[in-house]
Amino acid sequence: MSTNAESVELVGDDVVGNVARAALFAALTGAFAYVSFPNPVSPVPVSLQVLGVFLAGIFLGPVWGGASIVLYLVAGAAGAPIFAGGSAGLGSFVGYTAGFLWSYPLAAALVGAVVHGVGDLRDPADAGLTRLVGGMVLGTVVIYALGTVGYAIVENGLAGAFAPDALARAFVVSALAFVPFEAVKMAAAVGIVRSDAATAE
Repeated sequence: MSTNAESVELVGDDVVGNVARAALFAALTGAFAYVSFPNPVSPVPVSLQVLGVFLAGIFLGPVWGGASIVLYLVAGAAGAPIFAGGSAGLGSFVGYTAGFLWSYPLAAALVGAVVHGVGDLRDPADAGLTRLVGGMVLGTVVIYALGTVGYAIVENGLAGAFAPDALARAFVVSALAFVPFEAVKMAAAVGIVRSDAATAE
């Protein structure tokens, strides 16, 4: 009597590919975090982390883009020195930058949703400039909103964080001070998408 053994594919090729790409963009975001320098008007440093968040959403879409940044946060929380300036650990999630870190997966997912829309992922180069920039602007709004609240909580405590003057100061220091840098990152992301499309042709 012969027994036919059929191979069972436990994990599809698509899933393996998506996990690999998510890990790649998580590593890229960690590498971008090392490009960090002080902001003269804020204790929150300027870094290229947000560029990694933008690119994860643009190239991986809402699900895997968000998952990529979750992987990045988990690795940093576990001790990998991949947060701004090479910092790491759970303490980063309760300091001045905590709100920004918590916002990154949501922002990446939102960027991906705007760029790709509903359904299958598209080539980012086919999304058009309006979708690309619009997605990154909305992602930045999420980052600034949670970053501002997180900063206000650290500076004023939970009880005083939501006072109008506390939120206004937090917004100026943790969000408004970064607008010019975010514009440069958006331009860089668009340039990367366009150069990738030109290379593929």
